[in-house]
Amino acid sequence: MLYSRIPAADKRAAFRARLARPEIAVLPGAFTPLSAKLIQEKGFDGVYISGAVLSAELGLPDVGLTTLSEVALRGGQIARLTDLPAIIDADTGFGEAMNIARTVQELEDAGVAGLHLEDQVNPKRCGHLDGKAVVDDTTALQRITAAANARRDPNLLLIARTDIRAISGLDAAIVRAKQLVDAGADVIFPEAMVDLAEFEGIKRAIGDVPLLANMTEFGKSELFTHTQLEAAGVDLVIHPVSLLRIAFGAMERGLDTLREAGTLQPEVAAMQTRARLYELLDYEAYTAFDTDVFNFSLEKHFGA
Repeated sequence: MLYSRIPAADKRAAFRARLARPEIAVLPGAFTPLSAKLIQEKGFDGVYISGAVLSAELGLPDVGLTTLSEVALRGGQIARLTDLPAIIDADTGFGEAMNIARTVQELEDAGVAGLHLEDQVNPKRCGHLDGKAVVDDTTALQRITAAANARRDPNLLLIARTDIRAISGLDAAIVRAKQLVDAGADVIFPEAMVDLAEFEGIKRAIGDVPLLANMTEFGKSELFTHTQLEAAGVDLVIHPVSLLRIAFGAMERGLDTLREAGTLQPEVAAMQTRARLYELLDYEAYTAFDTDVFNFSLEKHFGA
């Protein structure tokens, strides 16, 4: 009932331990707090909170328009509702070194288990679009160093994303990945890898440091299976926008049906039932709690 009873610090420690296991960790993207509950119920390792999804929910493109306050608020709403660790997209940190330090502490207070920072130039854009630009080595490393110095819980997972592969090639991505590890990154997130061999190359370069793969639809990377990614040395995989796309695809079809047929009866069989929604919301626990609270007579205690 209500929110998770597991403290954020315990979620962080548990996720650190989970990454030490050989099996790949799978984190679907939660686009609402309720979707995070569903991800937990289905037995996944964590939830991912995508910057592109947060922007889309506000009706904005993913070009760095969201603010730290907006991201921290939504991230906290999602993280507190699930027992799973939540990893959040912190874009470029909402500024440079001092801003990044504040970003890390705000998101730590929001209860996330980890966050990733990228090396794009502001205004940033989706990592699977052309026309990106990345900052120089010094700026990229300053961002990660500032984040590492700012975190108060050493188990907060600091993920360094680099977009340099699409601009300067795989060799440049390998060099930057190693530099980011030296700067304090706990996980390396190389964006827009084109094949499994590229993941293997990054993994060889960073050794025991965990490697993250982004399996987003309609992007530069093929949608490899978890088995394929694990064999290539990937330690955790995110599916950032998938649930949002599935949901909005269904909503669009439903609205078309409503417009054309004047009823949603043809769509009812594919809908989540009221009973299933109430089960996911745990209505029964709330009802039991309410009964437990109001199990006395007003007349007995206060008179008629």
